[in-house]
Amino acid sequence: MTIENASHFFAWDVSSFLALFLALAFFIVTIDQLFFNHIQTPVTNRAQKSIFLRFLYFSLFLRFNKSEKYLNRPKIVQWSAEFFPVLLLVFLFRGFIIEPFRIPSNSMMPTLLTGDFILVSKFDYGVSIPILNKKIIEFSKPKRGDVVVFRYPNYEKNSKYQGADFIKRVIGIPGDKIIYRADSLYVNDVKIDNKNIGTYRGIESGSTMTGFKHKRELLDNNPHDILLNPNYHSKDVRLTVPEGHYFVMGDNRARSSDSRFWGFVPESYIFGKAFGIWMHWDESLKLDRIGSFD
Repeated sequence: MTIENASHFFAWDVSSFLALFLALAFFIVTIDQLFFNHIQTPVTNRAQKSIFLRFLYFSLFLRFNKSEKYLNRPKIVQWSAEFFPVLLLVFLFRGFIIEPFRIPSNSMMPTLLTGDFILVSKFDYGVSIPILNKKIIEFSKPKRGDVVVFRYPNYEKNSKYQGADFIKRVIGIPGDKIIYRADSLYVNDVKIDNKNIGTYRGIESGSTMTGFKHKRELLDNNPHDILLNPNYHSKDVRLTVPEGHYFVMGDNRARSSDSRFWGFVPESYIFGKAFGIWMHWDESLKLDRIGSFD
């Protein structure tokens, strides 16, 4: 499955609701300024010369100068003006720099556990327009081994997963020939080595993975740990990754719904690269989970 069959990217999420509030707040205060606020601030010659700067200040703070108050205006105008700059900062930070995500399942064990709160860099691969994720400046492409967060393409048009965000590891980049057979990975006809670490012992929601085979997969310059079921092999595939798409898998190979089952991830659906854990809460708070990961 490729992007021609994917559900549309847009979904109502935190960024979308922030954008909606910002647009409504800007509209409310602008209408109030134009038609209802008849108390005019004296305009000096200097202010007239800096009309662009005053408009820019208004775009950021919904006021023309620091001393401007809305105490005599309706509550909806006051609230719009007060909350606007803070939420604008949050929107820009989430949209262009770093966005937080929570790991909802065991599919990325042992690298990421259910309950890990992670940070995703929105600028590793370039600068994209928030909400639409339309890239306007490109820095680099996702590499094999990168852990990426992406909008699930939902090829099957399942309403349960409309607008859902997934996290997986990039295994194949455009043009790669991928073979996954008997839990062995081949990229472009080269077998990817792995080293045995031992028997995995799970905790909290991942305790059911206790007894799984814990291995270190040596994929390019991004080696990482994986889990394999000792009782049976996970799904096999043989395919070539099309242009503009990526083949992804979870590190917990037997417990991951990934490209082996539903298809490729369009590049335009990728939000960014995950790089660190800032908190963990599943059945308990675990401070030792905080930090970077492979």
